[in-house]
Amino acid sequence: MADKPHLNLVFIGHVDHGKSTLVGRLLYDSGSLSEQEYRKLEAEAKEKGKGTFAFAYAMDNLKEERERGVTIDVAYKKFEGKKNDFTIIDAPGHKDFVKNMITGTSQADAAVLVVAAKEGVKPQTKEHAFLSQVMGIKQLTIAINKMDEVGYEEGKFKEIKGEMEKLLGGIGFKAETVKYIPVSAWEGDNVAKKTEKMPWYSGPTLIDALDDLIAPEPPTDKPLRLPIQDVYNIKGVGMVPVGRVETGIIKPGDQIIVQPSGATGEVKTVEMHHEQLPQAVPGDNIGFNVRGLDKTQVKRGHVLGHTNNPPSVAKEFTAQIVVLSHPTAIPAGYTPVFHMHTEQLSCTLTELQKSLDPKTGNVKEENPKFLKTGDAAIVKIVPTRPVVVEEYKAFPQLGRFAIRDMGQTVAAGMVTGITPKE
Repeated sequence: MADKPHLNLVFIGHVDHGKSTLVGRLLYDSGSLSEQEYRKLEAEAKEKGKGTFAFAYAMDNLKEERERGVTIDVAYKKFEGKKNDFTIIDAPGHKDFVKNMITGTSQADAAVLVVAAKEGVKPQTKEHAFLSQVMGIKQLTIAINKMDEVGYEEGKFKEIKGEMEKLLGGIGFKAETVKYIPVSAWEGDNVAKKTEKMPWYSGPTLIDALDDLIAPEPPTDKPLRLPIQDVYNIKGVGMVPVGRVETGIIKPGDQIIVQPSGATGEVKTVEMHHEQLPQAVPGDNIGFNVRGLDKTQVKRGHVLGHTNNPPSVAKEFTAQIVVLSHPTAIPAGYTPVFHMHTEQLSCTLTELQKSLDPKTGNVKEENPKFLKTGDAAIVKIVPTRPVVVEEYKAFPQLGRFAIRDMGQTVAAGMVTGITPKE
């Protein structure tokens, strides 16, 4: 059996609209959460007086385990459809959502936006929709959840669907690419199994809709880009940089360059899980050995490419950003920490060129004095030292970033243009 196409899936939406329960139900009904694991969660939920939250626990349990440092069985996060394989990036609230989506190595290929039937479209629903647009998610599925709370009425489904169509059309989602599915995560209606309770709905279940999503082609045909995560010194071998191939292919004998240091060398060996490989492709986490490199020339945050197509080093760049949460306001000259691929460094927003209306994406104001929470904008950015970034449309993996300050994610963005360093 050939490998199935793989997608990273993010669940987004307003905080109480049932994301975790939906994810738990999906895992359970698709057989990715065993009866035994489920019973364990159910017992725990009952014990805490939260009988109805067993599914939500499936995801929350992971967070607690993470905090306690217990290793987690990845089966929780992965599930299989008939056609596609999925990894779920759980995005409970804003902060995690952005961090996961941008700085996490998993980049979402598609999103499920959860809207509760009774509550309808909330400010956070709008914000998450806009954010997924800015972060380049093209495939969106709308799960209208908790249909059991509104008596499975078609009228309620239609009303919310209408509101969402208007909202999404306004921010540039093409209507024909968005599917709307009425579900009850709690009762299990239309998640993995068709329901009798909504005879007026003849469309796919959530899992069937996810199976119709198109997995991205692995970017093997693009030039090599390999951000460095760590550099190890191994006895008898020497220096071994480690990282994940984002685009392109690397193999022994390749002539490579490390930016921004500009150091060059020849790849001697490439290995993964202690086995030497003839080549590594996008998604592979590898260690490699390079003839002619010393440890001053390659560090975490540097990016490896082939000498005939070196990674871009930016003197400055322009980007489209969304301000997620800032206690006051952001003026020009603001210098927070940027997280891009494996790099972290301070950068200055030297110009606030225009602010955009997050609901439509249209220009709201030229050269605004400040940006505040909820604003989207086009800005010019100057890094405090040379850094590798790429235009989002050429290399999405190296064209997204998160801006952090005061212990939180302040903004997220994507690179739209680069002025290269001389």
